[in-house]
Amino acid sequence: MRTFVTGGTGFLGGRLVERLRGRGDEVVVLVRSPARAARLEALGCELVKGDLGSRDALTRGMRGCDAVFHVAADYRIGIPASERGRMFAANVTGTLNVLDAAVSVRRIVYVSTNNVVGNTRGELVDETYVRSDRTWLSAYDESKFDANQIVRKRIADGAPIVVAQPGGIYGPGDHTDMGRILERAVRGKPVLLALGGVGLNWVHVDDVADGLLLAHDRGEVGETYILGGELGTLRQAVEKAFEIGGHRPRIVSIPTGLLRLAAPLGSLLGRNVREYLSAADGVTYWGKDDKARRELGYRPASLDAGLRRIFAR
Repeated sequence: MRTFVTGGTGFLGGRLVERLRGRGDEVVVLVRSPARAARLEALGCELVKGDLGSRDALTRGMRGCDAVFHVAADYRIGIPASERGRMFAANVTGTLNVLDAAVSVRRIVYVSTNNVVGNTRGELVDETYVRSDRTWLSAYDESKFDANQIVRKRIADGAPIVVAQPGGIYGPGDHTDMGRILERAVRGKPVLLALGGVGLNWVHVDDVADGLLLAHDRGEVGETYILGGELGTLRQAVEKAFEIGGHRPRIVSIPTGLLRLAAPLGSLLGRNVREYLSAADGVTYWGKDDKARRELGYRPASLDAGLRRIFAR
């Protein structure tokens, strides 16, 4: 199979590319700078210079391809208002550009997020859940919801799209705040923890990459598959990381009330504290992956096993 991948230099996309090449597929990857994609070139990938706004590059890269995996996204939380345009350009306009260019491929796997369900308020939902509110938790939440609406419309129009909806992805190479916190915990270092009650369906990055291949190979066009692993709060994940490292938890909780007081000063701190609060204070993104397990043969690791896979010594 000849496959086109966006986001191939990223955290999840990089794992996907390795698997595609490992099974013998030809892989074309959209990259901003070929000079910084030496690892992909070493894997035997064909590199196409461009970004999600480069319609010509997208069309050229997909020529002759059997499948497209649209993985690229801007998934930051807590961005200032000045960055909203950039995020929507990547997540919404970029998705539209990819779908427009992919008119001749046999299958498209679109990587959404369980964030699109919004705050489930402790309820465990599945792929049939319809979000009733439009109270956006973050710019990321809004932009991915808008992109998801575009995808659903294209499916209704006959586009051969399978939607993958991952939970909270963790794993080696995760340079987000969450990844750094988990690593500190495993090493036994003190952790400053804010908003530890946010609930995610924790899933190892390698399991998501495997799930994307399963969605392509076994998924039904027009269907959505939640790719999760284990439900838990951020605090529970951090406590588990301390346990795996053989350490007593050393967690210093930052009171939510203090964050609310600091919110007006967020611009001075370089963080949109209000957005962090709306996206995580009392919020759960609970989604069950029974359908992917049943229909795709998806078999993710538990949080314990996933963390041990990363930090085994």
